Amino acid sequence: MTAPDHTRHRPVLLSTYPTPLQPASRLATAIGLRPEDLWIKRDDLTGLAGGGNKIRKLEWTVGAALADGADTLVTTGAAQSNHARLTAAAGARLGLDVVLVFPGTPSPSWTGNLVLDSFLGASIFWAGEVDADGLADAAHSVADRLRRAGARTAFIPFGGSSSLGARGYLQCARELRAQASDIRHTVVALGSGGTMAGLVAGFGAEAVLGVDTGARSGAAEAVQDFAGPLMSRPLEAADLRVRDDQIGAGYATYTDEAAAALSVTARTEGIILDPIYTGRAMAGLIAAVRDGDIRPGEKTVFLHTGGLPGLFGNADAQAHAARIAKSLD
Repeated sequence: MTAPDHTRHRPVLLSTYPTPLQPASRLATAIGLRPEDLWIKRDDLTGLAGGGNKIRKLEWTVGAALADGADTLVTTGAAQSNHARLTAAAGARLGLDVVLVFPGTPSPSWTGNLVLDSFLGASIFWAGEVDADGLADAAHSVADRLRRAGARTAFIPFGGSSSLGARGYLQCARELRAQASDIRHTVVALGSGGTMAGLVAGFGAEAVLGVDTGARSGAAEAVQDFAGPLMSRPLEAADLRVRDDQIGAGYATYTDEAAAALSVTARTEGIILDPIYTGRAMAGLIAAVRDGDIRPGEKTVFLHTGGLPGLFGNADAQAHAARIAKSLD
């Protein structure tokens, strides 16, 4: 298996920029900010196959894979992975085969992102009950087998996150600076680390608040590793602003705080969040306002990283919607 050559730095364009930056005055008032304080950066509107933040990272990682002559992309994620869906979409757009390696066994119900993975033509390999290291090993084994059969494989890292992929959000930080001045806080879900890393490289650690979703261990250290090569001065993990109070019982769980955040965002702005990433990130923003880390009068941007298809693959979120509907009868 060959890895993308990270020295070439030639992205492939997969979306249209800039994505909108929209005021969220009713939501701001609802959570304790001034109407003019809160803005939402709509990276859920990146367009390809349901959109989301992974597109910006894939433009770099897949661009490097193409430069190395790859014809097959291999990546990993949970069964409802947004990154996997968008890797499949990037492959479809560019004429590449895509193999997605997931933990567990085939789902009895084809829902959410799995439906889109199928439509996009991705092959799925189920690795059984494995931890993160076991899943990575399974993916490399799949890629090696494909290579022996004649494929030119490129491994796209978990979440698309690496120093190369983080360049997509370094560009996004520059895009945001052109759209708005005096941004004091940018709030983002912290999953595999690449999105926050690029924003930190662009804005500085003090201006970016990452809300840990529990997607990986050592998330802050991953941000440090990915952002470091993009910055002119050393970055320590302790310099990063990371909230870890929204993980709840674990990454796959739908927390009460995320449920409340989904509801208030939908009812004030007509914007839908997802239950794992942006729901937790908005819950973290609400908590940050409540405890004074973000104050009225400070311009705040919430980065909407997408994930809507995953909402339709989350049984707890569906049950929550059913309870809301019943209460409105």
